Amino acid sequence: MSASGMDYGREGGGAGTILTPARFVWPYGGRSVYLSGSFTGWSEHWPMTPVEGCPTVFQTICSLPPGYHQYKFIVDGEWRHDEHQPFVTGNYGVVNTILLAREPDFTPSALTPHTTSGSSMDVDNEVFQRVVRVSDCTSHDLLTRISDADLAVSRQRISVFLSTHMAYELLPESGKVIALDVELPVKQAFHILFEQGISTAPLWDFSKGQFVGVLSALDFILIMRELGNHGSNLTEEELETHTISAWKEAKLYLSKQTIDQGKIFSKRLVRVGPDENLKDVTLKILQNRVATVPVTHSFSDDGSYPQLLYLASLSEILKLVCRYFRHSTSSLPILQLPICTLPLGTWVPKIGETNRQPLAILKPNSSLSSALNLFVQAEVSSIPIVDDNDSLLDVYSRSDITALAKDKIYTHINLEEMTIHQALQLGQEPYASHGGTPQRCHMCLRSDSLHKVMERLAKPGVRRVVIVEAGSKRVEGIISLGDIFKFLLS
Repeated sequence: MSASGMDYGREGGGAGTILTPARFVWPYGGRSVYLSGSFTGWSEHWPMTPVEGCPTVFQTICSLPPGYHQYKFIVDGEWRHDEHQPFVTGNYGVVNTILLAREPDFTPSALTPHTTSGSSMDVDNEVFQRVVRVSDCTSHDLLTRISDADLAVSRQRISVFLSTHMAYELLPESGKVIALDVELPVKQAFHILFEQGISTAPLWDFSKGQFVGVLSALDFILIMRELGNHGSNLTEEELETHTISAWKEAKLYLSKQTIDQGKIFSKRLVRVGPDENLKDVTLKILQNRVATVPVTHSFSDDGSYPQLLYLASLSEILKLVCRYFRHSTSSLPILQLPICTLPLGTWVPKIGETNRQPLAILKPNSSLSSALNLFVQAEVSSIPIVDDNDSLLDVYSRSDITALAKDKIYTHINLEEMTIHQALQLGQEPYASHGGTPQRCHMCLRSDSLHKVMERLAKPGVRRVVIVEAGSKRVEGIISLGDIFKFLLS
């Protein structure tokens, strides 16, 4: 019996095929349960495993191409179908059915006014941009449910803490903050981002005496796609002299963000002062859908020539929250609850659930072009990379794209020919050299507590955790920093 959930995807599509993960559940018990269907040719039987803490509930996660599929369960050697899910009578008797949308509801908005709304900073597209799904803790689960009173108390105490602590508390005792001149060539700017190990830098305009925006990994992605577009006016040679300012204007033009007389409309940069409270800082990050906000201070009345103190992020704010409540977790009743009982994160939908925005995953042999398209069109900032058993191998993030600046790699690659596997090898800790999941790929289980997930997300450089099935490491969902704060401050 084959445990592979990806044979169909390997035969039915090329490297760029985008597969949709779906959770199949048999909640009626049994000693051994298998799944078979049209996606296995009805010849292979994929084993299902009991849900942790629920021995009568079996599940498996399969990544399938879009289209119409039929399936049945084999329970203790007998073919069975789930009467509570859609079913039809066919060549294999009574079978369950599932229709995965051929065109996922991805809204191409990275080049529309909606994407840069409120700011030209690096967008955290996982915030406010998807339908929150709750994992399928079925009626068989004995997990504790949160009460309205506990939720209200926890949120009120966190709100009070954030309201009484200021942005200057985020500032380290020492360190450096890198800003880029808007007249710097784009090519040189991305080399600086790579050499400094950062994915975002504020932009300084000397003529205005102000910070006017941010250059981010998303800009590099858009430029890479433009270079790969045969009809584009942007060429590799132009990158030598093409300034950041010129790119930003071109980006706004592509976004059709113009005003009367063809003038470019410049979005105001979102920033905070050192005396603003952390709740306001958090809400600015969430509401403007940005990853960071500069903390600036100016000695002049008109705010000109401000001093850049720090780049505030949700990670730093969460670190303060965790540190403050670490020895008094009982004051926040929600911290000990399993994450699968809470309405936060994006989860692989259970069969039968509405799937408006699928959790996108890719294989190592998928093209780099397919990943960049997802970053832009699906508005995701990271993509789980899985093997033929749907087990997590790695995560490819927007910030990983800056590795292409090394030795001018981006000037001599074909986005359709380079694979995710090859792109990951350009960065640190590729999974192939470690024989397992790299350390930068942060995982949790659905049964883990909210407190454990928050502590994990508070670590430097961690912006999301991937929820995996115990043992198999099959991807079940993703929880980001934005998800945590959106839940806590709702």
